[in-house]
Amino acid sequence: MNKTFSISSLVRPNVASMQAYSSARDEFTDFDKEMIFLDANENPFENGVNRYPDPQQRTLKSLIAAQRGISESQLLLGNGSDEVLDLIFRAFCIPGKDEIITVPPTYGMYKVLAGTNDIKNIEVLLNQDFQLDTAGILAAINEHTKLIFICSPNNPTGNVIDAAAIIEILETFKGLVILDEAYIDFATTESWSKQLSQYPNLIITQTLSKAYGLAGVRLGLCIASDEIITVLNKIKPPYNVNALTQERAYNRLVQTETIDAEINTLLENRAALSKVLQEVPFVKEIFPSDANFILARVDDANERYKQLIALGIVVRNRSTQPLCENTLRFTVGTTEENTQLINALNTLK
Repeated sequence: MNKTFSISSLVRPNVASMQAYSSARDEFTDFDKEMIFLDANENPFENGVNRYPDPQQRTLKSLIAAQRGISESQLLLGNGSDEVLDLIFRAFCIPGKDEIITVPPTYGMYKVLAGTNDIKNIEVLLNQDFQLDTAGILAAINEHTKLIFICSPNNPTGNVIDAAAIIEILETFKGLVILDEAYIDFATTESWSKQLSQYPNLIITQTLSKAYGLAGVRLGLCIASDEIITVLNKIKPPYNVNALTQERAYNRLVQTETIDAEINTLLENRAALSKVLQEVPFVKEIFPSDANFILARVDDANERYKQLIALGIVVRNRSTQPLCENTLRFTVGTTEENTQLINALNTLK
């Protein structure tokens, strides 16, 4: 455990002193009851969405918390995980002064959000095995370093980050470590959400866009200590998760057997695709994956990308990323989509 960590020393002073906006639905929370609501200046004519949604998403949070074995007070929901990440920046980083550390190749939004919030981004590259350069990260920390972002399983490489390296950073760093678990449902390792009591400086972000098939409704999760969630709730927009998203997400999350079956199918398809890629002559290296995609190094990524486009298949060229020269990222599709991709790869010369 990091005994030097203090959440109060990290919160931006203006955020610490501010009072959160209190919406009509924060002040009267039993809005599912049969009442006459004349408090929020809503349109009174019923059409299914004329009322404001629950600003704290209580019904949905209750389900998510139960499924993940956490308390509702340890959970914040956002309009996609990108909103959650932005809230973390705005709560803890002073523009023009503070810094973050990212570990490329990784999810590009960390860098974008740093730029948007006028926060200096210090990049410490992963090593050749796509694992953390722990010594380099610790050496890059200074008095202005507030956040360290780690994606595990990592995007675009697909691998799980070594737990011992993450623990060393958690136990050494006085700031916040944000562990992005967007792809955790495809991994054999467990979520770090079970470790919150051990590491108070840990923030976990997750998404319903990948394993749960809800990319279109935009719902992200932030799992952290009660104290951190309280800070983030201060600055989140009052109705950041709309009623349609809350309803659609709840109805999907209760379909546990269907979700598990889909994940198992994707894992089987990932293994099948990996096996076929090993036989493709222009594929030079296939990187191990614990996500719903496979990163492969090819002879000429730009040319192969164009060839696949011509055959009606869109993959991601990741060659511009550090350590990813001549790589393509293949998302695992349905069995039928995988078959079409495999047939296309076999036709390329």
